[in-house]
Amino acid sequence: MFQSVSLFVGLRYSRSSKGNAFVSFISFFSIAGIALGLMSLITVNSVMNGFEQSLKNAMLDLVPHVQLSRTSQEQAPLQPESFAALPGVMRVTPYVTSDVILQTNKELVGVRLQGAFKGYPTSISKHIESGSVKKLQDTRYQLALSRFLANKLDVRLGSKVRVIFPDITSYTPLGRVPKQRLFTVAVIYNSASEADTSLAFADGESLLKLLKKKPDSFDLSLTLDDAFSVAEFKKANQALLSQFEYQDWQVQQGALFAAVAMEKRVMSLLLALIVIVAVFNIVSALSMMVSEKQGEVAILQTLGFTPSKIAQVFMIQGLYNGVVGTAIGSVLGIALAANINEVLNLVGLSLLGGMALPVKFDSVSLTFIIVTSLLLSFFATLYPAQKAAKVMPAEVLRYE
Repeated sequence: MFQSVSLFVGLRYSRSSKGNAFVSFISFFSIAGIALGLMSLITVNSVMNGFEQSLKNAMLDLVPHVQLSRTSQEQAPLQPESFAALPGVMRVTPYVTSDVILQTNKELVGVRLQGAFKGYPTSISKHIESGSVKKLQDTRYQLALSRFLANKLDVRLGSKVRVIFPDITSYTPLGRVPKQRLFTVAVIYNSASEADTSLAFADGESLLKLLKKKPDSFDLSLTLDDAFSVAEFKKANQALLSQFEYQDWQVQQGALFAAVAMEKRVMSLLLALIVIVAVFNIVSALSMMVSEKQGEVAILQTLGFTPSKIAQVFMIQGLYNGVVGTAIGSVLGIALAANINEVLNLVGLSLLGGMALPVKFDSVSLTFIIVTSLLLSFFATLYPAQKAAKVMPAEVLRYE
């Protein structure tokens, strides 16, 4: 089968076991460095993607992705059906919320209380541990608490919790006091997110009544198919949204996700330095190889090799190291990320209180990492290859 002479010679140089031991040592560590760097980079990137995805699924599912409010009391009440057919919208529900204090004999906790309305889906349905959403929505003065809040308040299903509204006061013989009401715990849920520490749910009708609002004076909560596409959604529906006051989840939760994204970038940059150092080893190894093989390069030129073909020989040798290191690192990285929890259990490490590390493979990120590694390996061959192409046969062979 026909094979390029430059490819043949380059691969022979790459796989040759003879020659300078120090050059072979550096060449080996360039392959090992690239493999180690890529394995670490792919593993950390996949875990961070999984962590970001689990945060999105758990936390952002409990809060409105887009919240719509009337611009004035004279404006017509909001109709959920008017927004349900918009592209990218998964569900639309009435939305009312208030900052309250939950009180029991054991503890006092400040939370945000959100209404769950009868006839509309609620975001806690898939996180319920015990209790019934139907009872929460159909019965007055019912409460849904996270497992974290239930433990902190020392309550269970059927327990009574006093809900105090600091912003709503009423006159009594003792003066103005905050409005308060006993609620019954009807649901206990667990979303395993930070929202569990500060978010509770009550039936919407009772909440509206206690807030002294009309039955139709609620806002709207729009949950999108993808919370991270909120910018595109707002841009596509700007004309409609401009008729109302609106805000998206980034106002309240954006800082957390921005911090997670920044941490992912910094970790990726630090691990990418391992690959960059390994790529510099390719430059060092090839440069010493060019110096060692000057006699052979001169002979090849006398046999008809042009400077461009000489350059190709050393570019192929350098790329061989890059391709092998990238292939090994990619396979090991994907295998380690896919089995990270089993590996941690094997070495006796338990993270996150026994919870499994989330892993998500992003084909775009994986492709970018692999292609970047190959490109860096290619650029690392240019200087040594150019140096080899400039070898003058007459000068090298003068004393041979």
